[in-house]
Amino acid sequence: MCVLLLSWILLLLLQATTAAQPNWMYLGLVGVGPPMQQHPSAGTDLEDPELAEARAVCGALPGLVAQQIEVCMAHPGTIRSVSDGARRGIEECQFQFRNERWNCTTSVDEQSVFGYILERGSKETAFIYAVTSAGVVHAVTQACSSGNLTECSCDAGKQGQATPEGWKWGGCSDNLQYGVNFARKFVDAPERIKSTGLSVKNKKSWSVRVRMNLHNNEAGRQVVASLMRMQCRCHGVSGSCELKTCWKTMPSFSEVGDTLKRKYRQAVQVSRGVITGSVKTKGKKRLRRKSKQSRRLPVAKGDLVHIHKSPNYCVQDPVKGIPGTQGRECNKTSTGPDSCDLLCCGRGYNTQVMKYVERCHCKFVWCCYVKCKTCETQIDRHTCK
Repeated sequence: MCVLLLSWILLLLLQATTAAQPNWMYLGLVGVGPPMQQHPSAGTDLEDPELAEARAVCGALPGLVAQQIEVCMAHPGTIRSVSDGARRGIEECQFQFRNERWNCTTSVDEQSVFGYILERGSKETAFIYAVTSAGVVHAVTQACSSGNLTECSCDAGKQGQATPEGWKWGGCSDNLQYGVNFARKFVDAPERIKSTGLSVKNKKSWSVRVRMNLHNNEAGRQVVASLMRMQCRCHGVSGSCELKTCWKTMPSFSEVGDTLKRKYRQAVQVSRGVITGSVKTKGKKRLRRKSKQSRRLPVAKGDLVHIHKSPNYCVQDPVKGIPGTQGRECNKTSTGPDSCDLLCCGRGYNTQVMKYVERCHCKFVWCCYVKCKTCETQIDRHTCK
């Protein structure tokens, strides 16, 4: 056991040496080791062998800040769900942007995962923060309801309560509150300590960006909560539905991704102040929209917000980690973002005739074999210049 644990820690440390700016989202690419069980003495007996093992594993995970390591040590079994949630967020991001100039490029060679884009403060940055935060909520809540975590379970709080509509709560709802609370504690930790130790001038410049990140984290969590739906089951003779019991279930993560993509298209560029609703604060200022026409309007709680315009994703920029769109396959007949006009940024495209040979017109011949013809098809493949 000890040899396996040490080998795994050394592997993670080796993977961690390639990054200059670590980030917890890296767990979505490398995963975590074997599941750890929470020990009853966690947080009190620092000499306990199982707690020492948890501390060693949590300390070796790449990209975690001190507060996240503390959360990991207190809830070691949940960290696997964090990794699953980060992976869901990354995969959903790549699916939603698969046909656009920025296709949610990641790199396994750097723990920052998204590199320059994560530091930019653009609306792509806003989407990344929101979708990965939502991923953690989704994965942790699902693990609770599935019985995979000892520290939580499904939500039976409303079980048996009757409603004026003639049905009652039954079964066990998804424990969304636990998932949201855990995600706030873990995902928000890096943002809450960024300004520690900085000068007053640097704190002012950091504060808007930190609030932007915290707001987008919360917006992602709120999307999962807003898409919770009621699932019901009828009881009675021959399905008469004389009695109906209902419970709350989470949406599929693809629904969460679709909703966040719509919010991305309507993302609000902001200037300065405090976003109320997503961050508890005594201040009265709010982040304001940057447009002159709506300068006085505060940002809504569910909006995705950003402080910088998006960079030019058309041309390759190795320094900023932007691959450009040269060589990307485009759709000549489309009018959407995957069209050759938009994806190729007006540079034009190359056309290559691709031949495909496959079996076709297959028939079963008695007895007993299948006879097929060979068909050849030609398909035009268009790639950006």
